[in-house]
Amino acid sequence: MIYKVLYQKDQIVNPRRETTKTLFLEADNVVAARTMVEDNTPYNIELIQELTGNSLAYEKQNPDFKLTTFKSEDK
Repeated sequence: MIYKVLYQKDQIVNPRRETTKTLFLEADNVVAARTMVEDNTPYNIELIQELTGNSLAYEKQNPDFKLTTFKSEDK
């Protein structure tokens, strides 16, 4: 499944909507997606959303759509 993760760059600064970033990743479930991001980044996760159907098709139309992978997944 593909997940959209909304996050802030670090956990120290108070979250602001204007600085929210997005990444996309493939994981078995939302817990696995959260674990991947937490284990590999210092990000403050705001929301993890599963993308399916029309939502996934819409996101794929964005030129910035790219699945994020982490080195620990390759092992």
